[in-house]
Amino acid sequence: MPLPQSLDAWLAHIDRVHSHSIALGLDRVAAVRDAMRVDQHAPVITVGGTNGKGSTCAMLENVLRGAGYRVGLYTSPHLLDYNERVRVEAVPASDDVLCDAFAAVEAARGDIPLTYFEFGTLAAWKIFADAKLDVLILEVGMGGRLDAVNIFDPDCAIVTSVDIDHTQFLGDTREAIGREKAGIFRAGKPAIVGDPMPPASLVDHARQIGAELEISGRDFGFAGDRQQWGFWRYDGGQLVRRGGLAYPALRGANQLLNASAVIAALDTLRDKLPISMGDLRRGLITVELPGRFQVLPGKPAIVLDVAHNTQAAGVLNENLSNMGFFPETWAVFGMLRDKDIASVVRLLRDRVDHWFCASLEGPRAATAAQLAEIVCVERPHADVRQFDSASQAFVAARDAAGEGDRIVAFGSFLTVADVMRTLQSRQTPQ
Repeated sequence: MPLPQSLDAWLAHIDRVHSHSIALGLDRVAAVRDAMRVDQHAPVITVGGTNGKGSTCAMLENVLRGAGYRVGLYTSPHLLDYNERVRVEAVPASDDVLCDAFAAVEAARGDIPLTYFEFGTLAAWKIFADAKLDVLILEVGMGGRLDAVNIFDPDCAIVTSVDIDHTQFLGDTREAIGREKAGIFRAGKPAIVGDPMPPASLVDHARQIGAELEISGRDFGFAGDRQQWGFWRYDGGQLVRRGGLAYPALRGANQLLNASAVIAALDTLRDKLPISMGDLRRGLITVELPGRFQVLPGKPAIVLDVAHNTQAAGVLNENLSNMGFFPETWAVFGMLRDKDIASVVRLLRDRVDHWFCASLEGPRAATAAQLAEIVCVERPHADVRQFDSASQAFVAARDAAGEGDRIVAFGSFLTVADVMRTLQSRQTPQ
């Protein structure tokens, strides 16, 4: 069979290679990794967690690049284009580079079935090796212990947070999920935990394997006022403080948790990847990441947030409450049906005045009717409307909102991506 000749054709092919979109386990992907014989020596930072992974990866990338290192970043899911998942020196991989890497994976796998994510993870590893980079940042797709990224041993592992999500694969308690997240830790290597109240299962596993565990609030942390913040950490038993830090460019009260985990991780790697305080400051105040409490300029205010689970919805609620006064808030709301939709609505029901529920594409998506039914249960008599897409819902919200109002698009990467495409295509006034 001839190989696909375009990126779209390759993505369609790798989507068909495995009968299931998610199949946790390391044996298959490790076997293909070994067959590929890719030589890679750059230090690896692996980032897992329920929420905050993308922000943490973006901060790491920006700080390290500012310090002069050549950085590879593998992250998922993407918003608009698959190329976003594989970045070399902050530039998304080209179609040709991705196609060549997919061909290398295809040649090595033989008759071994790989999921879409596994295929992409191996392709990213090949691209990074060919680019001869100084450091790699790998974002876990789901869980940790059995995630494809975990076939590569990290020099430092970060778990940003632990909360309830993907329960059909990871378990339905924080203890069960925490054990899965802890699977990225390695014996004798730094294990940084940004969650100040991690499950006992995570802490116990780190101790059992002899990982160098550091927990936010116990071993490192932060404090600040409206103008600046400071970081502290116990280093060899000595308390070390760094003050006068500007707030990260990424919006949201939770970003100091992510930023302090980033600094703690980089501290543990200073022998391999030394950075200056100037590099750190510049990296944090210039970092960008679309779709994470992204507030667009203009009126009405437009907020884009990929919040898609209960913990993320709670953070979004807090961030919205800190934005100031808006007469009306209009929600463009689309979610996947395997998420805890009711809990998300419950957290935001008093923050939103108008719910524009949107159907998303794909077999996992909830319909607008399903979302609307849940909203009506959680907030009877609310203004709830249904649309065939997030794009349609957004256009309607823009038409209905007053100049001083606020529009919040949230619930899924798919929701935010659809709205972003609408904005880029100028289907609505800018």
